[in-house]
Amino acid sequence: MKKLIPMIAVAALATMFTSCKKEYTCTCTTTVGGVSTSVSGKTTKMTKKDAKAACEKSTSASGITVSCKLD
Repeated sequence: MKKLIPMIAVAALATMFTSCKKEYTCTCTTTVGGVSTSVSGKTTKMTKKDAKAACEKSTSASGITVSCKLD
């Protein structure tokens, strides 16, 4: 029993410090001349922070606006 408690503690700590890599859905809305179109796509396995950074980039050029958000 004395050996079991430290092993459980080590396993719990190791689990707490690992990042969870999942697939996330990114939805982008493109607006051209007042007409909006939405497109969704899945990210590859990555952390939520990395997926959010890759997804949430807004751009606009000559009447075209693209904004994306992580769902």
